[in-house]
Amino acid sequence: MTQTTTAPDRAPEHPARLQMAELAPDVYKAMIRLDGAVRRNIDPVINELVKIRASQINHCAFCIDMHTKDALAAGESVERIVQLPAWDESRHFYSPKEIAAIELTEAITVLTDGFVPDDVYARAAEHFDETELAHLIAAITVINAWNRFAVSTRMVPGHYTPGAH
Repeated sequence: MTQTTTAPDRAPEHPARLQMAELAPDVYKAMIRLDGAVRRNIDPVINELVKIRASQINHCAFCIDMHTKDALAAGESVERIVQLPAWDESRHFYSPKEIAAIELTEAITVLTDGFVPDDVYARAAEHFDETELAHLIAAITVINAWNRFAVSTRMVPGHYTPGAH
């Protein structure tokens, strides 16, 4: 693949290393099905906040691009998306349930810090029943898997159109 430039005053766009969907279609399709199962069973706003926050932590530019665009297209405010990396200092932008989901997302995403703390899990359990909590954990797990595919294969951000996936 060749490098392209999106504008003359910008750095050249890096090429993707490989195309997962083409080279491992069964894996890609299974991930799509898993993501769809999660999406049917979780609040769409919380789902996008979780996807954006995990992608920020994992430095996944492709997924940040995709899920920010999807959230905006679904009516999410620019302000809440912009504040998401600093949610702890911007709690007033989010509901207690959203904060619990974001906090759990961080704990599950950054497992190098150890296990998910009991207090983080307990706060999430206060706002989500067991079925909802199971689906929230699945949503966090799925976006982390997508992030790892996208980061390792260097999927190129900037070309996603909301609703395309």
